[in-house]
Amino acid sequence: MKEDHRRSAEEQPLKEVIDKFLKAYAWDGKMKEMEVIAAWSELMGVAVANRTKEIRIQNKKLFLTIDSSVMREELLLGKQIVIQRVNEYAGQEIINDIWFS
Repeated sequence: MKEDHRRSAEEQPLKEVIDKFLKAYAWDGKMKEMEVIAAWSELMGVAVANRTKEIRIQNKKLFLTIDSSVMREELLLGKQIVIQRVNEYAGQEIINDIWFS
């Protein structure tokens, strides 16, 4: 007996199903945030990444703990560039402000 392996009209690619699932539970934005955090050294360079002690995103704000006052001041001056770089990497606006500590 020969089996039929053709897709039915109801079948969807796995990527589409996962994307719908993430959106339904509002996890798609959280996944983007995690991707940005994981790619922090790629986005900002090794010098900034080595000085970053804590990084988190909450309510579209990027919270950074930087252990160098000079580096913190430089990032504060280039705040808009950092926001733009992060959002471009994510492919959507995931942050609109940065807070330093």
